Order: sequence, then C-alpha cells, then structure tokens
Amino acid sequence: MEYVCKIKSPVGMLTVSSDGENILGLWIEGQKYFAHTLDKDSVEKNMPVFEGARKWLDCYFSGKEPDFMPPLMPKGSPFQKSIWNILCKIPYGQTITYGEIAKQYGVQHKEKPTSARAVGGAVGHNQISIIIPCHRVVGANGNLTGYAGGINKKIQLLQLEGLLKK
Repeated sequence: MEYVCKIKSPVGMLTVSSDGENILGLWIEGQKYFAHTLDKDSVEKNMPVFEGARKWLDCYFSGKEPDFMPPLMPKGSPFQKSIWNILCKIPYGQTITYGEIAKQYGVQHKEKPTSARAVGGAVGHNQISIIIPCHRVVGANGNLTGYAGGINKKIQLLQLEGLLKK
C-alpha cells in the first residue's frame, strides 16, 4: 500500500508518498512527471514518516541545511538509482554539472563515463524532488538548464541556498 500527504511549501503544494516506512516520492504540483511512480490505489493518510519529511522540508525552507535525512526509497532502474545517489552527495549551496555526474558515475562503476544526456534523463525522472537535490544540477557553463518542477522553482530553490541573488 502507498500513502500520500500534501504539504504546503514556498514553491507550491507538495505531494509526498510513502510505503509507511520510506519516502517514495515528493512532487511539486504541476511538475513534469508529477506522481508518475505513484500507485493508482494510494490513500491519503497522515503517518509518522511524513512528519520526518515535513521536519526536513521546514528546516530546508527556513534557509538551513537539514542535518538529517528521512528514509528514502525511490523507484527506478539501477542506473537511475546510481545517479540519484550521486545527487544526494551534492553539498547544500553547491552545484554540479551533468558532465561531472557522468564522470563520477564512470569512476564508481569502473567504466567510461556515461553521457551527460543519459544523466539528464535520470535527473529529470527523480521522483523525490528537493530532498534528492536535482535542482543543484546545472549545464556545462553553469547555465540553469532543465528542471521538472520548472525553471522558476529551480531558481527559487537555488536562491534559498544562497547560490543566486534574489
């Protein structure tokens, strides 16, 4: 069974999903691929796991780096999960390029770096927005390319982390 709850945030209404123990999804209302991994039979219910996500988000949106991580279990291919794991290691207030992620993936898997385009596909399908910080990924020249939640939301999140001036 998959459960959902709605959380208001500065970037809009968030839908969070869980299996009761782990966060499975976190989507910004209206984003591309909104709830694409969510069970059709999900039930809206307040659960302790959502309190952890809510605390994390409250800390984050207050402009502080959360010092804990709620339990996460994104659904995806082994490649996607590897890329999302790299995303989780991007420090608060910093960015990384798609190409740098591709190189890291290659080093971790002892193979040639994958393409930045393949990385972009995995980043774009991240279903745990904000907590898995795909908004910290930028283009080769530092340009703000792509964000499933919309470029304005990406700018808002990067401003919150002190990376862009308001």
